[in-house]
Amino acid sequence: DVQLQASGGGLVQPGSSLRLSCAASGFTFRTYDMSWVRQAPGKGPERVAAINSHGKSIVYADSVKGRFTISRDNTKNTLYLQMNSLKPDDTAVYYCADTFIPVLDGRPLGSWGQETQVTVSS
Repeated sequence: DVQLQASGGGLVQPGSSLRLSCAASGFTFRTYDMSWVRQAPGKGPERVAAINSHGKSIVYADSVKGRFTISRDNTKNTLYLQMNSLKPDDTAVYYCADTFIPVLDGRPLGSWGQETQVTVSS
Protein backbone atom coordinates (compact mmCIF):
# COMPACT_ATOMS: atom_id res chain seq x y z
CA ASP A 1 0.00 0.00 0.00
CA VAL A 2 1.09 3.55 -0.75
CA GLN A 3 2.09 5.35 2.42
CA LEU A 4 3.00 9.03 2.50
CA GLN A 5 3.78 10.70 5.81
CA ALA A 6 4.31 14.44 5.86
CA SER A 7 6.10 16.12 8.75
CA GLY A 8 7.83 19.36 9.67
CA GLY A 9 4.87 21.67 10.07
CA GLY A 10 4.36 23.99 12.98
CA LEU A 11 3.43 27.43 14.25
CA VAL A 12 5.80 30.14 13.05
CA GLN A 13 5.90 33.90 12.71
CA PRO A 14 5.62 35.69 9.36
CA GLY A 15 8.96 35.76 7.57
CA SER A 16 10.09 32.48 9.09
CA SER A 17 11.09 29.28 7.33
CA LEU A 18 10.01 25.67 7.59
CA ARG A 19 11.10 22.51 5.83
CA LEU A 20 8.47 19.88 5.21
CA SER A 21 9.41 16.26 4.57
CA CYS A 22 7.34 13.44 3.13
CA ALA A 23 8.48 9.89 3.78
CA ALA A 24 7.23 7.52 1.10
CA SER A 25 6.86 3.75 1.22
CA GLY A 26 4.91 0.96 -0.42
CA PHE A 27 5.72 1.96 -3.99
CA THR A 28 8.74 2.62 -6.21
CA PHE A 29 9.25 6.24 -5.23
CA ARG A 30 11.95 6.99 -7.79
CA THR A 31 9.55 6.29 -10.68
CA TYR A 32 6.75 8.58 -9.49
CA ASP A 33 6.19 12.26 -10.02
CA MET A 34 5.37 13.91 -6.70
CA SER A 35 3.73 17.08 -5.46
CA TRP A 36 2.76 19.13 -2.43
CA VAL A 37 -0.84 20.21 -1.96
CA ARG A 38 -2.31 22.51 0.64
CA GLN A 39 -5.77 23.28 1.83
CA ALA A 40 -6.54 26.38 3.82
CA PRO A 41 -9.62 26.65 6.02
CA GLY A 42 -12.71 27.24 3.89
CA LYS A 43 -10.82 26.89 0.62
CA GLY A 44 -10.33 24.17 -1.94
CA PRO A 45 -7.08 22.23 -2.32
CA GLU A 46 -4.24 23.93 -4.18
CA ARG A 47 -1.19 22.36 -5.75
CA VAL A 48 1.77 24.18 -4.26
CA ALA A 49 4.59 22.53 -6.21
CA ALA A 50 5.31 19.43 -8.25
CA ILE A 51 8.44 17.60 -9.34
CA ASN A 52 8.89 14.82 -11.85
CA SER A 53 10.50 11.50 -11.02
CA HIS A 54 13.99 12.62 -12.03
CA GLY A 55 13.72 16.03 -10.42
CA LYS A 56 14.25 17.82 -13.73
CA SER A 57 10.77 19.24 -14.22
CA ILE A 58 9.42 21.45 -11.45
CA VAL A 59 6.42 23.75 -11.24
CA TYR A 60 5.19 26.11 -8.54
CA ALA A 61 1.96 27.91 -7.79
CA ASP A 62 2.29 31.62 -8.48
CA SER A 63 1.58 32.31 -4.82
CA VAL A 64 4.79 30.56 -3.69
CA LYS A 65 7.23 31.19 -6.54
CA GLY A 66 10.53 32.51 -5.27
CA ARG A 67 9.75 31.49 -1.69
CA PHE A 68 9.24 27.71 -1.78
CA THR A 69 11.54 25.02 -3.18
CA ILE A 70 10.50 21.44 -3.86
CA SER A 71 13.12 18.70 -3.99
CA ARG A 72 13.44 14.97 -3.61
CA ASP A 73 15.99 12.39 -2.57
CA ASN A 74 15.28 9.17 -4.41
CA THR A 75 17.87 7.33 -2.33
CA LYS A 76 15.90 8.14 0.81
CA ASN A 77 12.38 7.90 -0.67
CA THR A 78 11.71 11.38 0.62
CA LEU A 79 10.12 14.50 -0.80
CA TYR A 80 10.88 17.96 0.61
CA LEU A 81 9.38 21.43 0.58
CA GLN A 82 11.58 24.27 1.78
CA MET A 83 9.35 27.21 2.68
CA ASN A 84 10.93 30.62 3.21
CA SER A 85 9.46 34.06 3.87
CA LEU A 86 6.28 32.49 5.15
CA LYS A 87 3.11 34.57 5.13
CA PRO A 88 -0.17 34.21 7.03
CA ASP A 89 -1.77 33.19 3.70
CA ASP A 90 0.46 30.09 3.72
CA THR A 91 -1.48 28.78 6.72
CA ALA A 92 -2.96 25.47 5.66
CA VAL A 93 -2.84 21.74 6.00
CA TYR A 94 -0.11 20.42 3.71
CA TYR A 95 -0.12 17.02 2.00
CA CYS A 96 2.27 15.24 -0.30
CA ALA A 97 0.85 13.29 -3.25
CA ASP A 98 2.19 10.67 -5.63
CA THR A 99 1.32 12.52 -8.81
CA PHE A 100 2.27 15.66 -10.75
CA ILE A 101 -1.37 16.77 -10.89
CA PRO A 102 -2.95 16.06 -7.50
CA VAL A 103 -6.03 18.25 -8.01
CA LEU A 104 -8.25 18.56 -11.09
CA ASP A 105 -11.40 20.66 -11.10
CA GLY A 106 -11.27 20.63 -7.33
CA ARG A 107 -11.15 16.86 -7.13
CA PRO A 108 -8.18 15.00 -5.63
CA LEU A 109 -6.14 12.70 -7.85
CA GLY A 110 -3.58 10.13 -6.84
CA SER A 111 -2.77 9.17 -3.27
CA TRP A 112 -2.40 11.81 -0.61
CA GLY A 113 -0.63 11.07 2.62
CA GLN A 114 -1.00 12.13 6.20
CA GLU A 115 -1.03 15.90 6.51
CA THR A 116 1.07 18.34 8.44
CA GLN A 117 -0.30 21.65 9.72
CA VAL A 118 1.46 24.91 8.94
CA THR A 119 0.31 27.99 10.81
CA VAL A 120 1.87 31.38 10.16
CA SER A 121 0.84 33.97 12.70
CA SER A 122 2.31 36.75 14.78
